[in-house]
Amino acid sequence: MHKKKDIVTKRAIKVLMDGLSKLLLKINVSDINFIDKEFQRIESREADIVAKCKIDGREEILHVEIQNNNDYTMPNRMARYYLDIDLLYPKLPIRQYLIYIGKEKCYMKDHFEKDGMSYRYTLIDMHKIDCEEFIKIDTPDSLVLAILCDFKGRDEFDIITYILDRLYTLVKDSKRLREYIEILEILSTNRDLKDKIKEAEKMIRTIRYEELPSYEIGLEKGIEKGIEKGLKRGLLNGKLESAATMIIEFGLPADEVAKKLKISIDDINRYLKSKSSDNENNY
Repeated sequence: MHKKKDIVTKRAIKVLMDGLSKLLLKINVSDINFIDKEFQRIESREADIVAKCKIDGREEILHVEIQNNNDYTMPNRMARYYLDIDLLYPKLPIRQYLIYIGKEKCYMKDHFEKDGMSYRYTLIDMHKIDCEEFIKIDTPDSLVLAILCDFKGRDEFDIITYILDRLYTLVKDSKRLREYIEILEILSTNRDLKDKIKEAEKMIRTIRYEELPSYEIGLEKGIEKGIEKGLKRGLLNGKLESAATMIIEFGLPADEVAKKLKISIDDINRYLKSKSSDNENNY
């Protein structure tokens, strides 16, 4: 279970890399080449994200760890990763960041000094960032990352609903939209907000149903297929066949289909019933 979550979270980090680097790390990253698979330790601990890239125009190594819980050994772990990376890329500067997204207050240290050795990395605690800072930026990346920030006493459902509504408005590609929503759900598990996200998404999908690409695809394909089948049987039959296709094959709501095709919901229901009877008789 934990391994699967780690893998999905890593994928989410890579999708959000541009927004994460600019909004959280405060750096401009380009020419990203992920090399994290090279840093699998013997004890099966794998670095979250290691990438060779350009940071503000200079080639460097970027190492990002996402931590869900407090770990007092974190400075030691980060130092070991630093040495692993430095052995493979001794000529490149290394930047290391730990982003804490857990539920509890963060008490991990960002450094250690021992026996004449001194080591430090950058620790970012999402609890200390007001969600409004990211919401105001109003990009898909910033909106998704806002779910990890401090809501400052604001109503959770209101914040979630706003984030989802903006994602539906900003992301027009249905596949990309689904990806952002899935990442939002994954990140929200750290704040026990997944159920509220599901509830808010259902409400927004109901309100904005006709704006979704999937609705339009179903509508277009349904009408095209229905007209093809019903052309010889008259306009009403063609519309009814379209309606049946949209409802049965594409899962669109009957009342919305009736409104869109300008036909009676009663006619649709009778037609669906007759089709069901025909199928049973054929069987």
